[in-house]
Amino acid sequence: MPTTSQAMKPMHLPGVEQNPQPSAYADLIHNAQKSGGEYWKIWHLLAFRPEMSEHLANFTHSAMHDAAPIEPKLRELIAAYTSRLNDCEFCMKSHTAIAGELYGDEDFVRRVLNDPNSSDLPDKEKALLRFVAKVTLALPTITAGDSQHLRDLGWTDDAIFYTITVCALFNFYNRWITASGVPAVSDEGHRSRGKLVAHHGYRK
Repeated sequence: MPTTSQAMKPMHLPGVEQNPQPSAYADLIHNAQKSGGEYWKIWHLLAFRPEMSEHLANFTHSAMHDAAPIEPKLRELIAAYTSRLNDCEFCMKSHTAIAGELYGDEDFVRRVLNDPNSSDLPDKEKALLRFVAKVTLALPTITAGDSQHLRDLGWTDDAIFYTITVCALFNFYNRWITASGVPAVSDEGHRSRGKLVAHHGYRK
């Protein structure tokens, strides 16, 4: 009977998956494989070139977790929503779990992702998600008027900057992960790791 980790779907890039370089992410992979549990295979991308991923992890932590004009839970919701728009299963499930932990209500997060406009999200925040959808799906149509509309609702340029940054970051992650074949894990696997990220951030 194979262990859970052995039974996990392989990535599209065996040359990456099978060659983690010495790093904190390689240690995470080794420990997960040794225990036979499922784990987030994004760690293989991060372990393949640690000299790059160290900078990416620091950037992600700062964008998502450090003090900012929009709370970490809303930034995680933006990440999950961007990932849903891009149909990236791994990122959508991961950041739904993180946002659910921070909001204390994963069902609320799922309702927002399914239809922001009919959800209980405050109208001011719905406007941010509509902006995120435009940045993700209709980028060439963005004008200065989009930012002005958000200012009229009370958002500062600082808050709009973070919204754009998180959206752009997860448009990158969605493509990096999906094209590399990083599989989603079980809902519980996403939740257990998501709790750690929600409270401790993205640096290893």
